[in-house]
Amino acid sequence: MELTKDSHIIKLFAYDVFYKNHIVIGTDEAGRGPAAGGVFASAVCFNRRSRELVEKLSILNDSKQISKKNRELLYDIIVENSINKTVCVEVDEIEKINILNASLKAMKLAVEDVLKRAALAEAPEENYQKFFVLVDGNKKIKDFDLCSQKWVVKGDATSASIAAASIIAKVSRDRYMEELDKEFPQYGWVKNAGYLTKEHLEAIDKYGLTKYHRPSFLKKHFAKQEQLSLF
Repeated sequence: MELTKDSHIIKLFAYDVFYKNHIVIGTDEAGRGPAAGGVFASAVCFNRRSRELVEKLSILNDSKQISKKNRELLYDIIVENSINKTVCVEVDEIEKINILNASLKAMKLAVEDVLKRAALAEAPEENYQKFFVLVDGNKKIKDFDLCSQKWVVKGDATSASIAAASIIAKVSRDRYMEELDKEFPQYGWVKNAGYLTKEHLEAIDKYGLTKYHRPSFLKKHFAKQEQLSLF
């Protein structure tokens, strides 16, 4: 049976409520795949759930399944009704530690910030062990032992807190790429968000790389161009 939007949001929150002895923090990233711009991660804790909030978030889902207009609407609702944090790890660090480690670092920083503020919101004496972190994907956050954590494959379509984190990470990164586009409009980052579309690759070949490009993501492209130049 196909889920209605209302039943889907109930299912998302039900997944988080399953950890009934814990307060859930969900985390997700945006921008692992593009060849330009930093990688973003957000963490979200709905420490005060209500029927009204669930109704407001009725269309919440994986950010890729939601229109830009609706992501913007959800962004405001999530930010106003949760303890949240968004962190960007920039290109220079991505190139030093690789994109996976950069993504996990951004998640760690976002989660640690939310965890500290959520614990204070509950009670100053609260132990971090009352919290439980849900991480989108198939990797746990490295060097993180403040509380228990669990990775959730396709977590942004499974958990309300992860789905919310995916929304604010995506919206935050899109806004960031729009700002970078003002500096380098020839690459079309407003439309491609830094992904290697045909137009983006053509612009790279014509204008070269900017300080916002990830050189390690373009090795194959330049190797191919070098091979073609031999003929």
